[in-house]
Amino acid sequence: MLVQLNDFLLSIGKKEYVPIMLGGMGVDVSVPELALAVAGQNGIGHITDAMITATVDKHFHTHYVLDKLDQYRSLLGAHNNKQPIHFDLNALGDAVRLFVGKTMDAKKDAGAIFLNVMEKLTMSAPHDTLQVRLRAAMDAGIDGITLGAGLHLGSLDMIKDHPRFRDVKLGIIVSSARALHVFMRRAMRAERMPDYIVVEGPMAGGHLGFPLNWRDFSLKEILQDILQMVKKEGLAIPVIAAGGVFTGSDAVELMQQGAAGVQVATRFAVTKESGLPYNVKQEFFRASEEDVVVNMISPTGYPMRMLRNSPAIGSGPMPQCEAFGYILDGAGKCSYLNAYIREAATGERPVHVDEVTCLCTQMNSYKIWTCGQNVFRLKDTTNKLPDGSYQLPTAAQVFADYQFSTDGHISLPPLES
Repeated sequence: MLVQLNDFLLSIGKKEYVPIMLGGMGVDVSVPELALAVAGQNGIGHITDAMITATVDKHFHTHYVLDKLDQYRSLLGAHNNKQPIHFDLNALGDAVRLFVGKTMDAKKDAGAIFLNVMEKLTMSAPHDTLQVRLRAAMDAGIDGITLGAGLHLGSLDMIKDHPRFRDVKLGIIVSSARALHVFMRRAMRAERMPDYIVVEGPMAGGHLGFPLNWRDFSLKEILQDILQMVKKEGLAIPVIAAGGVFTGSDAVELMQQGAAGVQVATRFAVTKESGLPYNVKQEFFRASEEDVVVNMISPTGYPMRMLRNSPAIGSGPMPQCEAFGYILDGAGKCSYLNAYIREAATGERPVHVDEVTCLCTQMNSYKIWTCGQNVFRLKDTTNKLPDGSYQLPTAAQVFADYQFSTDGHISLPPLES
């Protein structure tokens, strides 16, 4: 008898789900419509709080970014001193509550909606802004929070007095047993173990928890290390495998090796419900294996996987810290800001910055095309249309293919008439 992913269930707390978790793709790729579609199949859909005020402005016609820009308009051009550029914490909390609240109001199905919290978005005030985002999401009724983009060891302490601290599901993303060990020691002191653990391997999209020799690491090996650690500690915490899970058969293999579920993203990035613009989805379909690169252009200092023809690579937009300012550290510094000042001082126009990119500006305008290592296989998951473009599948079609496919088979969506 052929085994399907649908033969398994993912248990988190007292609820059971189809063991498919949508990865939190930012900025504004895992939009509420996509997350809700996954939840509608009794899976777990992630939305993300990356650049949340800009995202909320786009969805709900608010003006958080313009208000922030107006507040600091007198500082435009003073790129050597960004220290005063802080977020209004009340506005930030309101934006999170609006975004999460509207999403949860629209949820009608048995699945769950989790928020992927980008912990290393320093936002000029690392502690205060993270605390506001976490607490506001809990206020708004989010089902779960996944702590990702680096682990802030103080996260649990920031919310331990919140009335939903024991109620909301809390998970973490790690890429090694060592990182998990460090977090678990802190969690034990807070007397709040994570409800689930996402193990992200080296083939994932976006920022990676691996050095540039990522090919020397294996999701399966890391998964076993973490499963053994969880067992040794006597903990009953589901472990979810992520990164390079392209077919239902890939998922089944990981489940048979002890994973409780899988987190997937790349195939959902090109669905009709995804927040990626249509032209970028077509770039994903057209990509070859040689088009996928891991580089160091992120100002976070972490390697990042993307398509080599991403418009952001080598461009030099003026930093918009007054409007966005998400990567500014507590001292108002950013490696892109420093590089831009250096290149602008040469007098050459337009400004080009090769070694680093303005993550805020470029992600907000969909000019960094982050993707999983298997993005070049997307063309085999759909139909090529007479005009040379590729048909966009629905989230439900991709979900069902993961759920029911066997032997590495991928079911193409019905051809559009």
